[in-house]
Amino acid sequence: MGKRDLSEYSICKDAQAMIAKAREDGVETVWDRLREQEPHCGFCELGLSCRNCIMGPCRIDPFGNGPQRGVCGADADVVVARNFGRMVAAGAAAHSDHGRDLIETLLAVGEGTTADYGIRDEAKLRRIAEEVGLAVAGKDAKAVALELAEQFFNDFGCRRGSISFIDRVPAKRRALWEKVGITPRGIDRDVVEMLHRTHMGVDNDAVNICLHAARLSLADGWGGSMIATEVSDILFGTPTPRTSKVNLGVLKADQVNILVHGHSPIVSEMILAAVHAPALLAKAKAAGAQGINLAGLCCTGNELLMRQGIPMAGNHLMTELALVTGAVEVVVVDYQCIMPSLVTVAGCYHSRIVTTSPKAKFTGATHIEFDVHNARQKAVEVVELAIERFKVRDAGRVEIPVEPVEVMTGFSNEAVLAALGGTAAPLIEAIKAGKIRGAVGIVGCNNPKVKQDYQNSNLIRECIKRDLLVLVTGCVTVSAGKQGLLMPAAADLAGPGLSEVCKALGIPPVLHVGSCVDNSRILQLCGMLATALGVDISDLPVAAAAPEWYSEKAATIGLYAVASGIFTVLGLAPPILGSKVVTDLAVSGLEGVVGASFAVEGDPVKAAELIDARIRVKRTALGLTP
Repeated sequence: MGKRDLSEYSICKDAQAMIAKAREDGVETVWDRLREQEPHCGFCELGLSCRNCIMGPCRIDPFGNGPQRGVCGADADVVVARNFGRMVAAGAAAHSDHGRDLIETLLAVGEGTTADYGIRDEAKLRRIAEEVGLAVAGKDAKAVALELAEQFFNDFGCRRGSISFIDRVPAKRRALWEKVGITPRGIDRDVVEMLHRTHMGVDNDAVNICLHAARLSLADGWGGSMIATEVSDILFGTPTPRTSKVNLGVLKADQVNILVHGHSPIVSEMILAAVHAPALLAKAKAAGAQGINLAGLCCTGNELLMRQGIPMAGNHLMTELALVTGAVEVVVVDYQCIMPSLVTVAGCYHSRIVTTSPKAKFTGATHIEFDVHNARQKAVEVVELAIERFKVRDAGRVEIPVEPVEVMTGFSNEAVLAALGGTAAPLIEAIKAGKIRGAVGIVGCNNPKVKQDYQNSNLIRECIKRDLLVLVTGCVTVSAGKQGLLMPAAADLAGPGLSEVCKALGIPPVLHVGSCVDNSRILQLCGMLATALGVDISDLPVAAAAPEWYSEKAATIGLYAVASGIFTVLGLAPPILGSKVVTDLAVSGLEGVVGASFAVEGDPVKAAELIDARIRVKRTALGLTP
């Protein structure tokens, strides 16, 4: 990392301290590897390189001085559209496969083939089953779980006309999708069809490819991700407001530290159960530890934070730095957003990376495979390994750089409605009165190309100052939490109207609604508000933003937000700028098709101004004061 000032990498004190320690310890981090890769390939950044067949790889010259068509004859528009379509397909596949794993668990509960998992929210199980058309009267919970699992499995194929939660979409939006031809049909069907369309010699119309990308993104947002959220609540409990803590200060020097990382609560919930087992606590004390401390990273951490109040150690760019503290015995991972470098960094200390999924193995890691039949036993093995690693920890290399910050979490839609008296009516009245001028979902990742958490946290500050209620998920949760924005006291930083509402309800102006699959909660809430008002989602004073995004999943999330009618601001441009057709469609053309579009703005103040202008237009159109 050379001699660059630490403040250029992150706004966070814990990150800065651990980057400095990594330098001293000779540990390579994500920022080192980013610099080694620079300058990045310009063709790839613009989306103008293609390796979809062995006649290539091909590239299109953006300046017109070199090749303007690939070997097959595809021009810049087709190459960019195909690449973006595959990116969206991969993101949808990842989130929806997460949902499928949860259905498998629900099925095992229904069949009675697992003793490790059960139903924690039976009322929600029955409510969701009835919502998707199943009869529940006179049936026990296992029977309902079995039928609901089978129903949701159908959403992944093509045996039905549409997905189970289609009725959550306002009627006007459903009619628009039908007219445009982007109604999601089946999750796997639409993902597979994108791979088919982007094979050489199939779909060579850039706009047509992009419209199918919108359809498959909707299959994720209103299908796979929404299923994942609802089934997680059924199996592990629907979140309710509670407080917890965040940053590297949640690690404890005198305890065995285990971090859970990835996205699926199937593994992390079992680890949580194991760390409280009296026999394992006794083993930890016999090894010289005062106890066993569990904390989260990324979205698995968000899952435990939302439901169980387990503290969060960090987001995406903190995962290596958590190991650099020298205090972590084991990082247990499931899948998604796990840097392969963690194995190398762990090897510089006493730590171990434990993989748990057959679809996510890492060379050099310890593999302890979990399934629905052995999860509790395997969790015990993980905790026992952590205790053994504690015995060889070098106390002289331990540095926990900060004190933890308190956060309030647990704002499921059910919790939000309960706080409002059971209906959305008070929220609608606050919006009509202008106390809450609108809502913004600020979501997504960290990206080492930008200063960690700078765009995330400053966009939040700018939005709440404008009386815009902010909903956060995923890595942005940690960004907001570290800055004190997830506590009721942050109402003092909000505009007068939002501040008044938050103080009356005792809530923060920034609500944590879950992990990245839980962006589906934001979709559902927008659908409820639009239906209550008799309008389309695109008519609401709402917006979305992903200031520091990096992943294919984030591209899918952004597209399903836009396709649902939500204006979305990205902090970094996707790899589409090599095509004027695709770029124009994204930033303006989609407005006339689905009633929303993208904008790209890396300055958080300017991004907030774009969002504010959009909300002013929507409020005026609804006959409300801007």
